[in-house]
Amino acid sequence: MLEKLEYMFTHHAVLSDELMWFFFGLAVIVLLALDLFCFNRKNEIPSFSHTLWVCVAYIGAGLLFGLFVWYEKGSSSAMDYYTGFLIEKSLSMDNIFVMSIIFTSVGVPRIYQHRVLFWGILGAVVMRALMISVGAAIISEFHWVLYLFSVFLIYTGAKMIKHSEEDDENSEENIKNSKIYKMVEKYFPVTHEIDGAHFITKKDGKKYVTPLLFALIIIELMDVIFAIDSIPAIFGITQDVFIVYTSNIFAILGLRALYFLLEAAVHRFVYLKAALAIVLIFIGVKILLPVFGIHLESWHSLIVTFGLLGGSIFLSLAKEKKEKA
Repeated sequence: MLEKLEYMFTHHAVLSDELMWFFFGLAVIVLLALDLFCFNRKNEIPSFSHTLWVCVAYIGAGLLFGLFVWYEKGSSSAMDYYTGFLIEKSLSMDNIFVMSIIFTSVGVPRIYQHRVLFWGILGAVVMRALMISVGAAIISEFHWVLYLFSVFLIYTGAKMIKHSEEDDENSEENIKNSKIYKMVEKYFPVTHEIDGAHFITKKDGKKYVTPLLFALIIIELMDVIFAIDSIPAIFGITQDVFIVYTSNIFAILGLRALYFLLEAAVHRFVYLKAALAIVLIFIGVKILLPVFGIHLESWHSLIVTFGLLGGSIFLSLAKEKKEKA
């Protein structure tokens, strides 16, 4: 049986790059259509069981696409894809925490949050495409930019390690005082009154941005900031644009379900931020290693990333259990 699988994954007609992009685009369209028309057809707070199954479905789709990458591009590319997928999925934990703060500070009821998140993810798909395309073009012309990415990732990881608990406690106030929050209020006519599921409302003949659109704009701008961390990290794993973009997008497609699943529990993973910081530092160092004649295989990066992130979650839950005992 194993011999048959090995033969199947090493002896087949490879699809053209155009067809691979076509199948990826088709998968994204199908998943977004299912999300919009099947998973969340009504404005309602999703149940835990429903959210769990949707989350599992998205993760399963991402893992299956990794097998497609393995079949078409080989095991090394598949390991790069899974590493990128895992890193982006883990960085989404910070996204979830920030989105929860944004919804609270802006005043978006839970019943309408999934609507905001759907359009937020759709916008992220487009923005990531633009940022990755620009990043790939720069790297192809100026390879030394990768070394700047390395320094940036090491700096970002070190900064994350120093991130204090006091900052987390004052995060809602920090969001309200942020330049992004004030910029949106300055340049858009904003009302803080909810008008059902509408993004735009009319008052006295004048159009206003409702809290839903206000939150969406802030989330999109914050996603660009998060992408500045995550995209260099995946470019540190591979410069294959197909792997970088597909792993990135499959990781964020299920972010809405992950948000409703983990919103109340994300703070329990107390060691996750430190583990993510070490992962970023590891990738930054990995970019520099070839300069000293050291080359790591793709599976090395996957094992280190999975071990650190999985270990941090296990230790976080063990600590919580110990404190309750």
